[in-house]
Amino acid sequence: MIHRKKITDILYWVSLLGLLFWFAYTKGWVLANFESINAKQALHMIENDDNITLLDVRTIKEYKMGHLQDATLIPVQALEQNLGMLKQDKNKQILIYCATGNRSVKASRILEKNGFRAINIKGGISSIQNLGVEIVK
Repeated sequence: MIHRKKITDILYWVSLLGLLFWFAYTKGWVLANFESINAKQALHMIENDDNITLLDVRTIKEYKMGHLQDATLIPVQALEQNLGMLKQDKNKQILIYCATGNRSVKASRILEKNGFRAINIKGGISSIQNLGVEIVK
C-alpha cells in the first residue's frame, strides 16, 4: 500500500508540473525564441520605426469590430498556410497582436520557426486600447 501511495504522489506532482509548464509555454514565458513587449513599447515602435509590420491574428469578425491602422489580418489558425502574404516583410520586425496576448504567442512561434522576426505584444489589442490608441473599423 505504501508503495502505491508513493507512485500516486509522484504522478500527481509530475502532472502538476506538466500543467505548469504547458501554461508557461502558452504564455511565451518558456522556450520562446521571440521577443515579447508591452503595449507602451509597441506603441513607441509603431510611431517611430518604419521597419515594422503589424499583424492581427484574431478572427475576421474580431478584426471588423476594430483593429490597429495598417494591420494585416491573418487569423492564427490560417497563418501557416498564408505565410506567403508576409514574404515581402521577411526583413521587417513583425509586431503581432490578438485580443489579449494568447494567440499572438502561438503566431510568434510559427513566424519565428519560419524565419521571421516576430515580436509578440503582451496583452494584445486590449492593452493597446487602454493607452487610448485609435482603433479602425
